[in-house]
Amino acid sequence: MSLFKAASTVSLLTLVSRITGLVRDLLMASAFGVSGLTDAFNVAFRIPNLLRRLFGEGAFSQAFVPVLAASKARDGDAATKVLIDDVATALTWALLATCVVGIVAAPLLVWALASGLDATSFDAGVLMTRWMFPYIGCMSLVAFSAGILNTWKHFAVPAATPVLLNVAMILAAWWGAPWFERRGIEPIYAMAAGVMLGGLLQLGVQIPALRKRGLLPRIGFTWGRVRAAWRDPGVRQVLTLMLPALLGVGVAQLSLLINTQIASHLAAGSVTWVWYADRLMEFPTALLGVALGVVLTPQLAAARTTGDDVRYSQMLDWGLRLVVLLAVPCAAALLTFATPLIATLFHRGAFSDNDVAQVSVALACYGIGLLGLVAVKVLAPGYYASLDIRTPVKIAIGVLVLTQVFNLIFVPHLRHAALTLSISLGALVNALWLLTGLIRRGSYRPQAGWGVFGAQVLGATLLMSAFLLWGAQRFDWLGTAALARAGLLALMVLGAAVIYFAALAASGVRLRQLLRR
Repeated sequence: MSLFKAASTVSLLTLVSRITGLVRDLLMASAFGVSGLTDAFNVAFRIPNLLRRLFGEGAFSQAFVPVLAASKARDGDAATKVLIDDVATALTWALLATCVVGIVAAPLLVWALASGLDATSFDAGVLMTRWMFPYIGCMSLVAFSAGILNTWKHFAVPAATPVLLNVAMILAAWWGAPWFERRGIEPIYAMAAGVMLGGLLQLGVQIPALRKRGLLPRIGFTWGRVRAAWRDPGVRQVLTLMLPALLGVGVAQLSLLINTQIASHLAAGSVTWVWYADRLMEFPTALLGVALGVVLTPQLAAARTTGDDVRYSQMLDWGLRLVVLLAVPCAAALLTFATPLIATLFHRGAFSDNDVAQVSVALACYGIGLLGLVAVKVLAPGYYASLDIRTPVKIAIGVLVLTQVFNLIFVPHLRHAALTLSISLGALVNALWLLTGLIRRGSYRPQAGWGVFGAQVLGATLLMSAFLLWGAQRFDWLGTAALARAGLLALMVLGAAVIYFAALAASGVRLRQLLRR
């Protein structure tokens, strides 16, 4: 499977996941609107998600996938299967302990994340955190399974798995919430039940996928087996790499925690406004950055292990060109077309005109740094492939400090939108810092033609932006009927895509050569 075909597979399935996630958010916005209880749910859901990023697809994946790919390239499948069994054993027992501690410490966790919640919302957040905390265990094991399947170049199941969470939450909002309400239970609690059902479903589909390929791990349940797993050199290497990775991911999550804490002290609904902006921002970052990172990480690690430095540099160059090609116009769209997007997607039911305006400004601020947010997903694996996690961590710490300086400057003036603006500016600095480091150490050598390519992308983006800005100002996106809005949005997006790619073709960009890799 070519790199582009693999990335396209991941991106397409991720798109399905994001679309179902969008349907989920639409149902939630219509059913629950924006209130203290929605803030409580978002805080409670963010806690296991935060830890999932620490112990699942964050630090653990950053440490595990390069070690696994190197073992596969160097030692063969049989020895690598032993490593898989031992890592699975150590991870499972660590997750069990984490879940017990998290359930007990739920009040402290909610207070640490959002102490500004009122008493009713705080209590609801604690209860939902306790119900949803085991989700971290399910999702960390899902990330472990995904790392195995991606290393063996089976990308479909891991990429499609998140759809199941969205389906479970859709059912919770559509059927579960009214069912709870009829029984005198606060309807928002149905969403917590949906999250747990989604976690179990996602974990369940990994088992047949791993068994089919002979990769299903054997988890040890005896004390001797657990001790042997912790003594495995591969497990120790993963743990050694995880320590700086935990610090790096922890820095990113600390930034999120600080932002949520700040939002909880702003106007009621601020946490939820930023939440919806986050959800839409995740469309381009997942479709572009995450898809490329998933595909490139094991391939870059294999190239490093075999000493193929030329292929390593060429893969990075290809990934960065795709990032620029697709992230720059997406960023321009968020800056010029945020209000039509939010109005079309969310403006119904309890979601008011003011909610549209507040989410739109937060989303537009994300557009400023979208290129950096996506590029980091490609640049950071360049370090992980060399088993260098310390350098990205040091950079992340510096970016965290800088982001909070931006918050101090902008929050008094921009309120909740300052939080997304600060993240954007920090992401641009992060990406530039990572890129400079790879070039200085000679790991990445940019191929010829970047200047011309950048000018071509910029020119096409300006033409597209003019069209989108005209459409945003020409039509009444808040007053138009929902169905008409949706049709108009589809025509505008199609028109923007035609203008952008036609301008690229007219300027001499040969997309087939770029996508053929």
